[in-house]
Amino acid sequence: MTRLSVNINKIATLRNSRGGNNPDVVRTALDCEAFGADGITVHPRPDERHIRRQDVYDLKKVLTTEFNIEGYPSPDFMQLVVEIRPAQVTLVPDSPDQITSDHGWDTVANRDFLTEIIAELKSNGIRASLFVDADCLMVETAAKAGADRVELYTEPYALDYIRIGPEQAVKSFVEAALRARDCGLGLNAGHDLSLQNLAWLKKNIPWLDEVSIGHALVCDALYLGLEKTIKEYKKCII
Repeated sequence: MTRLSVNINKIATLRNSRGGNNPDVVRTALDCEAFGADGITVHPRPDERHIRRQDVYDLKKVLTTEFNIEGYPSPDFMQLVVEIRPAQVTLVPDSPDQITSDHGWDTVANRDFLTEIIAELKSNGIRASLFVDADCLMVETAAKAGADRVELYTEPYALDYIRIGPEQAVKSFVEAALRARDCGLGLNAGHDLSLQNLAWLKKNIPWLDEVSIGHALVCDALYLGLEKTIKEYKKCII
């Protein structure tokens, strides 16, 4: 079964734009769980422009599904996740001022650094996932660094799905997914996945463990409502 983890960063962005606590990030996360989400994803950035550190603590207290925290493994981030001990940490190579993730790790160049970070996560009972491009070498080296899973960065797939068609768009992702499976890695995917392209990805990579979706899901919820939107995304990954 492929699990749907809902990224609630955009809910926090909306809240922060006006101050106060509307929409309530914790309440929204609990509603997502009630509506069928299999997990909640957050990406607390150093400037707290969306998810705040306090949100992470508040969510940990109440979530009953799998909690996934994304971020660059700075000392502050590592201190946070070791305190929280979520089910999964997804390591991303983002700079502090980056608007959103736009590339995966160079696991070859950063292998020693990542090996040390992954060991620390696993020693604290946290599953370690590395955000990588659909590149077989990057996947292989993620396994050598000790990762439990990789998360394929799917923006190129989403763009090519429209630009050159679904069949061509998914090819390199299937190759990377096969390599991950051969290496014994679990497989996640995320970034720009939507109701338009998600089912095709799942059809071609049926062993996906998890998809993490935020921006498109929140945009769809403006029209469909949150409950119906989550149900529609779940249909895509059955």
